[in-house]
Amino acid sequence: MFDKLEVIEKRFIELEHLLADYESMQDKDEYQSLAKELSGISKIVSTYRDYKKTVAEIDSLENVLKEKHETDFLSLAKEELSALIDKKSGFEGELRALLDPAKQVSNKEVIFEIRAGTGGQEASLFAEDLYRMYAKYAAAKGWQVEHIESHPTELGGFKEVIFSVSGRGAYEHLHFESGVHRVQRVPATEASGRIHTSTATVVVMVEPEEVELKIDPKDLRIDVYRSSGKGGQGVNKTDSAVRITHLPTNMVVTCQDERSQLKNKAKAMKVLRARLLDQISQEEERKLTHLRKSQIGTGDRSEKIRTYNFPEHRVADHRIGFTMHQLDRFMEGELDSIIEALIEEEARNERT
Repeated sequence: MFDKLEVIEKRFIELEHLLADYESMQDKDEYQSLAKELSGISKIVSTYRDYKKTVAEIDSLENVLKEKHETDFLSLAKEELSALIDKKSGFEGELRALLDPAKQVSNKEVIFEIRAGTGGQEASLFAEDLYRMYAKYAAAKGWQVEHIESHPTELGGFKEVIFSVSGRGAYEHLHFESGVHRVQRVPATEASGRIHTSTATVVVMVEPEEVELKIDPKDLRIDVYRSSGKGGQGVNKTDSAVRITHLPTNMVVTCQDERSQLKNKAKAMKVLRARLLDQISQEEERKLTHLRKSQIGTGDRSEKIRTYNFPEHRVADHRIGFTMHQLDRFMEGELDSIIEALIEEEARNERT
């Protein structure tokens, strides 16, 4: 933990120097980005500095105690030392909380990946329904949604859709959504009216800051190619599509939705960074699962977390046994009833 804190403090000092030389900075967007990064780590750095000051006071007092032998002084010094040790312990707990990914992402951008699962075309249509549902929920909360990449099917729906949600509290409310979502309904193409069961997988990630995850450019292979399209005047005639391969993990991210190669590269890097951090977090989560009381569900991405039953107008969250019979409103983005219940359950588990 303390090695990471040293890195963060060094980055804080570096950012202070960069921002102090504002006159030489021509790019206002870069300035705002650096200022946001500085603000995001200022609480960690100030707490770490208070911690180091307290440790220095403890060391100094312990040295004095070795030299002094007056009874009255020793009694007072030992009381002060005990208080400082308690203070040090408090700072350590606060620093752990500040470095906990779940505690430091409230203002960060959340990246969603929704993929059609079992069920063929119906699964693709359900993936689109989920995308629309989350977009409406985000809009109601005043959060910004940005489409990053998608692979639509010929008959409608998505094989995969990737988008970001940014705004205060987005991660706090949306991180529960990772897992398998199951839908039970009669497909529009089903003449006999039989109920089909299909699935879609949702992955929710957070985009890391530069200080949290550094990627060596030598670990990347970047390919550009001509994006596919439907033809006509809007067809892209330049090599603007981007494919980035992270060589150590063989992780591949593509983006072709923008006409600009630079924009596609930026979006692809955003997804790659989020996936890499998510992979690290998932590995750590698996190691700590048996120790975590606050976890809702298993945390496994293959876990079925929710069922959407259209004939019965019912949506059920299997992790907390919550059921509601207003599925139509839920699909229109009114998710608060279930999400608030999940937040309350997480808080209850953390207290026990």
